[in-house]
Formats: sequence, structure tokens, C-alpha cells
Amino acid sequence: METLKISEHDFSREGIHPELGVVTLKQLLATWVVHDLGHIAQIARVMAKQYRTEVGPWNAYLGILKK
Repeated sequence: METLKISEHDFSREGIHPELGVVTLKQLLATWVVHDLGHIAQIARVMAKQYRTEVGPWNAYLGILKK
């Protein structure tokens, strides 16, 4: 199986998005990363909420429980 490698030059390659117009590979990859991080944040918020009552008076200091 051949391994494909992306060069620095490849990151600046451009494509056309139907709504956004010209975008680069670097922008697309960064968008995927941020999208996935958003899902991780959602998971963390849901997991934290199960401890809302258990943390007692510290609830006021834990911002993740307020979102």
C-alpha cells in the first residue's frame, strides 16, 4: 500500500466551495479539526452535567455546568 504525503505546497491548494467560493486545503482541514473539537466540547458538557448536584457548593465556580 502506497503512503500519500501532503507537502507544504499542497496546503495552499485551492478549491471552490459552492457558498464560500475559493478555499484552501489548509482551511478545510482546520475546519474539520474545529468541527470535531466542537463535538468533544458537547460531550464534555453532557458528561459534566451528570455531576451538577454532586459538586455541591462548587457548582457556582464550574462554568461548564452553566452552559
